Amino acid sequence: MIDFVGRRRIWYSLSLLTVVAAVVVGALWRLNPGIDFTGGSLLEVSYQETRPALTQIETGVAEAGVEHVQIQPVGENGYILKTPSITNDQKGSLLAALPGATEQSFQNVGPTIGAELARKAWWAIGAVLIAIVLFISYAFRQVSKGPVPAWVFGIAAIVALAHDIWIVLGVFIVLGHFKGIEIDALFVTALLTVLGFSVHDTIVVFDRIRERLKLSSQKTFEEILNESINATLVRSIGTSFTTVLVLLALYFFGGVSIHYFVLALIVGIVSGTYSSIFIASPLLLTYSKFAARWKSRK
Repeated sequence: MIDFVGRRRIWYSLSLLTVVAAVVVGALWRLNPGIDFTGGSLLEVSYQETRPALTQIETGVAEAGVEHVQIQPVGENGYILKTPSITNDQKGSLLAALPGATEQSFQNVGPTIGAELARKAWWAIGAVLIAIVLFISYAFRQVSKGPVPAWVFGIAAIVALAHDIWIVLGVFIVLGHFKGIEIDALFVTALLTVLGFSVHDTIVVFDRIRERLKLSSQKTFEEILNESINATLVRSIGTSFTTVLVLLALYFFGGVSIHYFVLALIVGIVSGTYSSIFIASPLLLTYSKFAARWKSRK
């Protein structure tokens, strides 16, 4: 049996270094918000026959004099062009620079709508975190008389989730700074998906801890934690591994439009699996030892 909680200081140190690195890059740089959050224009064009290569589209856009354009293939013969807000005249120039292109749709996203979307996105993430604490506190209310109260399970899960979110944010801050990668509404969807996947993995371990607390009254809390993590280890790693395999297939062979959405999921799920095993459960032991020392001092 692997002694996970006995080596908790090693896992804490690795996570602390990673999260601190993410915080540092967050302090130095910022996420690169896309049109969904800053406002701009979306132009979808299609071609009757085989669409031209991406380099040809980039050349046409440059000739039209429109800067900071994101180009994404869509369907079998179309492209979506995301630009800063442009007028109808600029749109006409852009279409004229793309011979054979037919306009399918055109819309402007105002900066006010973009700011509101960003605000609602962070509110949604905050609401999810609060709901998770409340749910876990209620679900584990029967163990409140054990080594740790029920609400500590909720807080440990939130710490693990914050760890996962910060790592995903740190990766995309670096990508945004060096590669110009922008985040959009799909990125927020990826964060919420990571939250759900990670907390699900954590609750599986916590549930096994709850069962063993009821059945193993002669064992120490540390032994129960180790047995619970080892009992769910194969399931946790197996589930995450097969999920990542599917996501890797989507990343390499899927459409460009979901490329970074899938990347965020891969980073978040790998991080979530790590935190469920090495962070969330050991935190329960850390709290119990701290509470015992605090009580003895009183």
